[in-house]
Amino acid sequence: MSAATETALGLTESKGVGARVAKFVIYAGLFVVFAGPLLALLVGSFSHVSDPTQLSVVPNRPTLGNFRIAFDHGVLRYLLNSFFVVGFGLLLQVAVSVLAGYALARKVFPLMTLVLVAILATMMLPEEILALPLTLVLADLPVLHLNLMGTLAGMIVPLGAWAFSILVMTEFMKDVPRELEEAARIDGAGELRIFAQIILPLCKPALGVIGVFGFTMIWDQYLLPLLVAQNSSSYTLPLALRTLRIDQAVTPGVVLAASLLALLPSVLVFLFFQRSFARGLTSGALKG
Repeated sequence: MSAATETALGLTESKGVGARVAKFVIYAGLFVVFAGPLLALLVGSFSHVSDPTQLSVVPNRPTLGNFRIAFDHGVLRYLLNSFFVVGFGLLLQVAVSVLAGYALARKVFPLMTLVLVAILATMMLPEEILALPLTLVLADLPVLHLNLMGTLAGMIVPLGAWAFSILVMTEFMKDVPRELEEAARIDGAGELRIFAQIILPLCKPALGVIGVFGFTMIWDQYLLPLLVAQNSSSYTLPLALRTLRIDQAVTPGVVLAASLLALLPSVLVFLFFQRSFARGLTSGALKG
C-alpha cells in the first residue's frame, strides 16, 4: 500500500514503488541529457578520438597525447592570453560597477533616470550591432588617440562597463540602511571612508555574484577577440578553438582537450565563489 504526502505547493506526492521507479527513470534521463555531454567531453579529452560522431562515456586507451598536441599548437599561450584578459578585465569591470552602483544608489544628480535608461539600453543591443562602432573606437581611442587593435588591451577596455554588474550593485547598495551612512558622517567620516569601510563590506554577496557572472562573460567572449586580434599571438582560447576545429591535421580528441581546458576555469571559479554567489542571489529575495 503506497503512502502519500503533501508537498509545500499543496500537491500530493506518492511514496509507492511505482513512484520511486518513475522518479529514478526521470532523474536518470535528466542526468544523461545534462551530464552526458560533459562526461563525453571529459572522457574524449583523454582518449584516441578519430570520429566526432563516435564519442563515448567509456574511456578508450587513455592518453595525455591530446593535451600534448594541443600545447604544441599554442593552446597554452592562448590560455595565458585568456587569463590575462579575464584578470584585468574583471578587475576593471568590478571597479567600474561598484563606483557606478554607489553613485546611482546613494546619490542624486541631474539626468540620473536617463543614465539608468542608457545603461539598460546597452543590455538590449546585440553584440553584432556594436561591432563596427567598437572597431572604429578601438582603432582611434577618443582623447588619447591610441590604436588598441591587435592588442590585449583592446579586449580589456570594452569589458570595463557591463550593465548587468552595474545594476546588481546599484540595487544591492540601495538596500544598505542610510542610517549607517548618516552615523558615519556624524563621526566625521568622509565620502571615501564611508564607501570603503561601510558600504562596500556590506556588498560582499553582490561582489560574489558579479564576480562569477563577470568571469564567465569575459572568459566566453568570442566576438570581441575576433574583432581585435590581428594575428594568432593575441588569440584567446575561445577564438583559438575555432582554428583548431578547422585544422585538418588536428584530431577531435585534441579539440576536446582544448575545450576541457576552456571549460575548467569557469567551473572552478563557480565552485570557489559558490557561497558568496548563493548569498548574493538569496539576499535580494530575503530583503524587504
